[in-house]
Parts: sequence; structure tokens; C-alpha cells
Amino acid sequence: MSLGTLYLIPVPLSETADEATFTLFAKQIMHQVDEYIVENAKTARKFLKLAGTPIPQNKLILHDYGKHARQQADKSFFFKGLLAGKDVGLMSEAGCPGIADPGAEIVAEAHRLGVKVVPLVGPSSIVLALMASGFNGQSFAFQGYLPIDKAARNKKLKQLETTVRSLEQTQIFIETPFRNNQLLEEIIRACSPNTRLCIACNLTAPNEWIASMPLSKWKGRDIDLHKKPAIFLMGS
Repeated sequence: MSLGTLYLIPVPLSETADEATFTLFAKQIMHQVDEYIVENAKTARKFLKLAGTPIPQNKLILHDYGKHARQQADKSFFFKGLLAGKDVGLMSEAGCPGIADPGAEIVAEAHRLGVKVVPLVGPSSIVLALMASGFNGQSFAFQGYLPIDKAARNKKLKQLETTVRSLEQTQIFIETPFRNNQLLEEIIRACSPNTRLCIACNLTAPNEWIASMPLSKWKGRDIDLHKKPAIFLMGS
């Protein structure tokens, strides 16, 4: 029996960005596939509705891959459809599945089982921020979340700054939205005024803004990043 295909389906980064997110091919796939592995069933149904899927909501099969489900040892039920020859979609909470996203575990298991994996074109906040930063796009690293402990975070920021200078490698990192303001303050305190920082906030939303400048120019600016999704980039 032939195996199904696992489609990695990007979803909008903001509530108003569906038209700018779904390609014709992605819509075609979502109009055909009725089984999904999702991080959040509620938002997945919303995105499928925005994509105009003709499949009734009560006919959709959604496997919850949220935080609690991921803790279960046996995940084989996620792959029953794929192993039976059905095509299945993988959807993250926002952006591209597998990029700073727990869906990478599903993709890894699909490869182990010999299931074909097809990534669809769509928005990644990390890539969009790098594109707009003006920093080195030939060599870069995504660091994820920095340490919560202030001393450890201060040390990490200095390490990232050293890497930027020695390797000319762009460093990309994020923070929980309600700690964004504190992170910006710590970056300004810990790093050299000449170090360049880019912040990309509310990407793809109507109130999107992106600024890239030396830390000396960030200092003293009245900027409120509280509870706003943001990407931080350090470059040379």
C-alpha cells in the first residue's frame, strides 16, 4: 500500500493576513485534505475556513498536537491516516510548521516512516525579519529564547555580540511578548552603542513596523513592545 503525503501548511502570522498568506497551491491542498495534525484545533479550523475549504467542519479530522498531547509517549495515532495512504496536513499555531515549532517532531517521524514530506510556501517571521533587517543574510543563526535569568541573559547577549563581530553572523532571537520591553532595555545596557539592532514587530499585520539602527539610536526612544509579537536581530 502506498503511503500518504504530509503537507506542511503555513498559516497567517496575523488575523488580517490570510489573503497575503495562502497561495493558490496551498488553498488547493486545503480544499482536498480532510485530515490534519494541528497545534491548536480552534485556530486551525479558523484558518481552513479563511482558506475557503469546501469540506464541512464536522467532516474534518483534526489531531491535537498541543502541549499536553505532545507529552504522550504514543504518537502513532497521528500517522494512521498517512500509513493508510491518506494525505494529511500539518499546521502550526502561526507561520511555518517546523520552524521554531514543535511540528518538527512530526516531520522527523514522517521521514522515519518513509512518508513523503512536502513544505508549502508561506510566511516565517524569522525569515521576514531577516529579509527586512539589512543584516547579513548569508550567515545567520536563530537562537530562540534567551535565558530568563538576568545574569545568564546578560552573558548570552555579550556572547551574541561577540559572534556578530567575529563572524559577521546575524543573530536572531525572540522573547515572550510580555517581556519584550525588558529585553530591549537589557540589550541596550549590555551591548556596545555601535552594535546594530533590528526589531520586527507585528509582521504582516496592518500595524507592522520594522526598524534597524545602532543601539545608540535605540536608547531613549519611546517604544512599547509589550505583548506584541516581535523578532530581535543583532547584526554588524
